[in-house]
Amino acid sequence: MTLNQHRLPNGFRIVTEEIPGLASASVGVWVTAGARHELPEQNGIAHFLEHMAFKGTKRRTALQIAESIEDVGGYINAYTSREVTAYYARVLQNDVPLAMDVIADILLNPTLEDAEIEVERGVILQEIGQALDTPDDVIFDWLQEEAYPDHPMGRTILGPAERVAKFTRADLQGFIAQHYGPEQMILSAAGAVDHEAIVKLAEELFGGMQPRPAFNADAARFLGGERRQPKPLEQAHLALAFESPGYREDSIYTAQIYASALGGGMSSRLFQEIRENRGLCYSIFAQAGAYADTGMTTIYAGTSADQLPQLAEITIDEMKRAASDMSPAEVARARAQMKAGLLMGLESPSTRAERLARLVQIWDRVPPLEETVAMIDAVTTGDVREFAEGMASVAPAALALYGPIEAAPSLAQLQERRVA
Repeated sequence: MTLNQHRLPNGFRIVTEEIPGLASASVGVWVTAGARHELPEQNGIAHFLEHMAFKGTKRRTALQIAESIEDVGGYINAYTSREVTAYYARVLQNDVPLAMDVIADILLNPTLEDAEIEVERGVILQEIGQALDTPDDVIFDWLQEEAYPDHPMGRTILGPAERVAKFTRADLQGFIAQHYGPEQMILSAAGAVDHEAIVKLAEELFGGMQPRPAFNADAARFLGGERRQPKPLEQAHLALAFESPGYREDSIYTAQIYASALGGGMSSRLFQEIRENRGLCYSIFAQAGAYADTGMTTIYAGTSADQLPQLAEITIDEMKRAASDMSPAEVARARAQMKAGLLMGLESPSTRAERLARLVQIWDRVPPLEETVAMIDAVTTGDVREFAEGMASVAPAALALYGPIEAAPSLAQLQERRVA
């Protein structure tokens, strides 16, 4: 593997990793412009703009954008998260220049025609409606809102329908002008790539962009809260969140190992006790998510209305028990799962390209894989128990409930159980 980084004079960053033996490559541009960079009246516009990028440029129609990549057997897509918007393609080696040209075209030359805006507005409103009809999707938006009330991190990525219904061409252009500068962009490529060739082409495509002032996102504040949304569904859905480290904190590895041991797989505590031993649910899991300056350890489960109170109470009990008797074997298993997931993911050039972009965004460098593995291996059973104690007793919490939840305990009741 050959890893290289480069920065153009205007601040545009490039990171590549050549992987011998591959015939294809993944290439894309990651823009530090997600939901947390929106003003309240802009909520949903980063995602709207992602959709509009594929609706035509000064050089290509929407159909030509799709055909140019698919005619060579490639794949092109995009996504919006709370901290980035990504535009990427997977193509064969000889078609990397084409993929870069198309991505540059949709980023730098979107026409944003009024007719296309109205068409895509309808598509996004349908997407919002679909999300609202999917309980185990919408409950995480509500959980996020309760964790970070009155803050950009608490707003949905899709945005509310009433906002999306009013976005104009001028609104989209304004967001581009503020957030789509060269210093907010990272071009990442992995697989059958040539670093020097990519740098040269990037200079031609992106070198003429003018730097612009950086947008300073508000610091995240995990406050916590509760949302209860009764609805006559077949299942009651429960989601709990606890404040945990951001991805720049060393303790993020402890948080991830803890979440894996608690509810990361079939051997985890929550799965074994709540599903296997008691049969209280079909689906239950825990995960540790991280952002630039905050993080959330999240627990989700779906169960019947009459079993929800017991499930919620046992979940808290298992969190408390982990603080006292988390075993070295459990920690070792969670470490192994984490390292295996990392290494298996690196077999995909698409995963590698995304990882490179995110690491450059976080650290402005790509830490050696050995450094990451060493950080995982350095987490001890004592570290996990200490972290578990904080999760079980003092970490700020948020709760979201959806479905037949009338009998569900309140957040205050769960808090009392945490400290009992």
